[in-house]
Amino acid sequence: MTEKTIFARIIDGELDADIVYEDDHCIAIKDIAPKAPTHLLLIPREPIPRLVDAGEKHRDLLGHLMLAASKVAQQAGIGDAFRLVVNNGEQVGQTVFHLHLHILGNKEFSEDKLDF
Repeated sequence: MTEKTIFARIIDGELDADIVYEDDHCIAIKDIAPKAPTHLLLIPREPIPRLVDAGEKHRDLLGHLMLAASKVAQQAGIGDAFRLVVNNGEQVGQTVFHLHLHILGNKEFSEDKLDF
């Protein structure tokens, strides 16, 4: 049996987190190591390890995450200027292998600097 990720444990109520949004398909929490004044993680309830592991059956969920990200950003006071980041793989910084979107805002990001 595969060990549950920290995000799965949060979703299942086993661990506390600062949940700022939830619906039937996803939750949003405050990042514990923020890289911007507003840094939230949008996490699908279904545990998909990486974006490349998503398939055709996840099409509606992935679309839902995009719409939810906009809603979460609005509710967090970011407005319509925010950055979405999805890390796919350890080599690019993914540390929890449960797909999640970083919603970053209230900071000006440089065009020539991709890290956040």
